[in-house]
Amino acid sequence: MDHKSTLIKLKENEREVRRNLIIDASVRLFARKSFNQVSMRDIAAEAGISPASIYRYFTDRDELFVEALHREGKVIGKNLEKLLEENKNASLEKLACDFVEYLIDHDTFFQMMTHFMIDGGINEKSLERFNATERYLLDIFDESFAKIGVKENVRLFSHAFFASLNGIVITFRNYPGRNEKEIRKHMLRLASITAGVFEKGAAKL
Repeated sequence: MDHKSTLIKLKENEREVRRNLIIDASVRLFARKSFNQVSMRDIAAEAGISPASIYRYFTDRDELFVEALHREGKVIGKNLEKLLEENKNASLEKLACDFVEYLIDHDTFFQMMTHFMIDGGINEKSLERFNATERYLLDIFDESFAKIGVKENVRLFSHAFFASLNGIVITFRNYPGRNEKEIRKHMLRLASITAGVFEKGAAKL
């Protein structure tokens, strides 16, 4: 690799590091405030850069939010895909528990996603990428439901399952009178029960 190529590579790496720093800052802010209360200026301040600099990396807040969601969604998707690849007979219960555990262990991301689901709204261009990320995760659930015999309305099952697992975390992440270990155990138990209910429902089709 010549000197010029090395410099180009270093600049590309530096740009990628900056982009991830900005995304990390946005995730923290979106977790603390509702989607519509966060501005590009707020994110720039959180990332420690000037408001003008942030636009070198992202066009607007919507693009930045969706990029953050896409990055985190890709991580959880890869984890679930790995589970299915390594264990062809992975149960719906295992998939449910792994998904819930990821949300528990990545609470900042979960809060960001929840704030958006409650009161967010993004432009059409960013919405397309948002939907693509959501479809990517739902495709993984589709595969699991197909394995247990669901042949019709597979995506409908995946929507209901996805919403149910998110609902468990929303409802019990701050369970009064329980410590973190007890809360985790309770949510994983509920995830197991939920998977069992869906499997029984699929068996009746």
